[in-house]
Amino acid sequence: MLYFVLYNFIFLKNHQITIENCGGKAMKDFIFVTGASGIGKTTLANGLLEHYKTTCIEQHMVPEFISRDGIEPMTGELEELTCWENQVAMLMCFHRLGYKNIIASDIDDLRTADIPIVFKGTDFITIKLICSDLQQIQEQMRNRPNNGLIDFELQKKMNEKNIKRNPLINEVEIDVAGKSIGEVLEQSINIIETTPSCFEYEYTKPPKEMFYSWVFANGLR
Repeated sequence: MLYFVLYNFIFLKNHQITIENCGGKAMKDFIFVTGASGIGKTTLANGLLEHYKTTCIEQHMVPEFISRDGIEPMTGELEELTCWENQVAMLMCFHRLGYKNIIASDIDDLRTADIPIVFKGTDFITIKLICSDLQQIQEQMRNRPNNGLIDFELQKKMNEKNIKRNPLINEVEIDVAGKSIGEVLEQSINIIETTPSCFEYEYTKPPKEMFYSWVFANGLR
């Protein structure tokens, strides 16, 4: 235990990481929650929001848009790009205003590869949810509230991609199989508050074949 404390003290000192506290809770700049559809991203994000009492930005929160000029038809790629750029803008706005533990979820799987590029230099962590029990997350999707997306093939392929893919920079994996909502939340909070972020790193963006984007889903099936 003493070695662990000394190691983390030296790591933080050498990397000039400032740990701020609010009610005894360690603070990050950004907390990203990723994973397959129906795996529990929104549930976890809401739990983190209740715990940290900061803010949460999901892609569906962007303003309504139909086309760029009232004529050009909307494509899936343009729709996703518009959502992503708007979400990044909102996240950076909160960051500039001094918010901490800014939670972000509902991100297209392919965009998780951009997080270490766009948010390099900030104190961020990504919680990647996977599930080794496909039946469990299928049941979660079947019973999801508010008429959420029901697409078992999309869910299966995205979860498989996430299980096979090695963690990215500042990304930690949680297998939700057999765990309650409270257990996943508790494990996430522990990871967030005890895992130092890497600030200086070399990063090569993985090929898109390692992800399962809803935009390119038809091409991958």
